[in-house]
Amino acid sequence: MDFLDKIQHKFTAKEEDLILRALGSAQRAHAGQKRFSGADYIVHPIGAALILAEILPEATCIAATLLHDVPEDTKTTLADIKKLFGEEISRLVDGVTKLGKVRLRNSKDEYYVENLRKMFVATSKDIRIILIKLADRIDNMRTIEFVKKEKQKRIAEETLEIYAPIASRLGIGEWKDELEDSAFKIAYPKEYEETKKMLESALEGKQIAVKKLQKDLAAILHTEGVKYENISGRVKRVYSLFKKLKKYDGDMERIYDLVALRVITKSTAECYAALGAIHKHLQPLPGRVKDFIALPKPNGYRSIHTTVFDADKNVFEIQIRTEQMHDQAEKGIASHWLYDESGKTSGAAMNLQWVKDLQNAHEQLKNPEEFLRALKIDFFKDRIFVFTPKGDVKDLPEGATPVDFAFDVHTDLGFYMLGAKVNGKMVKIDYELKSGDMVEIIKSKKPVAVSQDWLNYAKTSGARSRIKRRLAERQGGIFNLLKKLANKK
Repeated sequence: MDFLDKIQHKFTAKEEDLILRALGSAQRAHAGQKRFSGADYIVHPIGAALILAEILPEATCIAATLLHDVPEDTKTTLADIKKLFGEEISRLVDGVTKLGKVRLRNSKDEYYVENLRKMFVATSKDIRIILIKLADRIDNMRTIEFVKKEKQKRIAEETLEIYAPIASRLGIGEWKDELEDSAFKIAYPKEYEETKKMLESALEGKQIAVKKLQKDLAAILHTEGVKYENISGRVKRVYSLFKKLKKYDGDMERIYDLVALRVITKSTAECYAALGAIHKHLQPLPGRVKDFIALPKPNGYRSIHTTVFDADKNVFEIQIRTEQMHDQAEKGIASHWLYDESGKTSGAAMNLQWVKDLQNAHEQLKNPEEFLRALKIDFFKDRIFVFTPKGDVKDLPEGATPVDFAFDVHTDLGFYMLGAKVNGKMVKIDYELKSGDMVEIIKSKKPVAVSQDWLNYAKTSGARSRIKRRLAERQGGIFNLLKKLANKK
């Protein structure tokens, strides 16, 4: 089958010519090269390009993906690519080549952290670079069994630490899931097998209940006159279950979304109509409704989640979303290309707040270890939503405390913090905030004394940076005072 026939998109004649020229150049450049599997090397850039095209059928990006390994692995130079394909494609290829040098090794190695820094700064300039690199990593993970065992583990750990979290932050659910499960199996084989067995055991006998609930849901929506596209089921992924079990001390009874049914409606209004209809006929589990349509996740994810009991008292999660929301959940940031209001392809739609935050972290944190810590805490961890008393939403990393909240509200508020209330009750300043918390900072008229302990309470790089600066200023002030006293004597 022709390469273009494998992509579900209609390109213009000019776009087709660009892609086929890039394919031809890549084939000629990689001629005679083999992969560890023994296959012709060209199968890798083709595989990566097809993976990318599933979520981003953009000709320039596909062409760059086909050419991404050419400058590093062949005699064809970046200057040659620029001459043949222009500035934009050569810039994308150059960005991917630089990302290829990033390795998860020694976090204390300054050069390693500098490379990591450059990787994210490059990403912030053009998100397509990281999309190509993610597609490259997915294709490599699909053939990882041909790589030496010791190298497999390093690649898998790097995938879990760096690439899967980036896919998650970009909202690309299908890529995140594949990267996590394939890497988990290799990086932690014992834990993978244990979790897989637990999942299989918990799912025994549920298939019949799922099919029955699927029919019941269809009947409920039909009876209530709610229009929908389809109802499907999904089973929780192994790595996702592993993370959740760690959160709940291995208690499977506390995990309600092992099996979820997904209702795809025709409009946002019908998402809420479907929720009302479902709750009318099926008993909901109190406190388990999450409205990510009214309050989307930072990566753009939108859906309504509710947990209900079926007629036999089995517990199931039901996710309700439109077709567009579903595409965004699977394709993430790249779906903006498909749903751009103007109908044009535009990189402007890829502008996310966390990308700007990365640029700020790069500029503010000169110490390599601090920068790496900021990446792991601020950008790789799951996010939570908390509210100010006025109802403003603050997006913080999981594990954040009132100290982080205070400095996020205002750069100096933390220095006037006497205490904090969460949902109307006083809490300690090291209290771990949860999504949905309403946080109020009890403010002093004068600045409070900041101790070294505050660094243990603060999780975000912004809060830690402000506290360190205040401690350094205070230490300098004490030193000057002692110097004056000594001079007087």
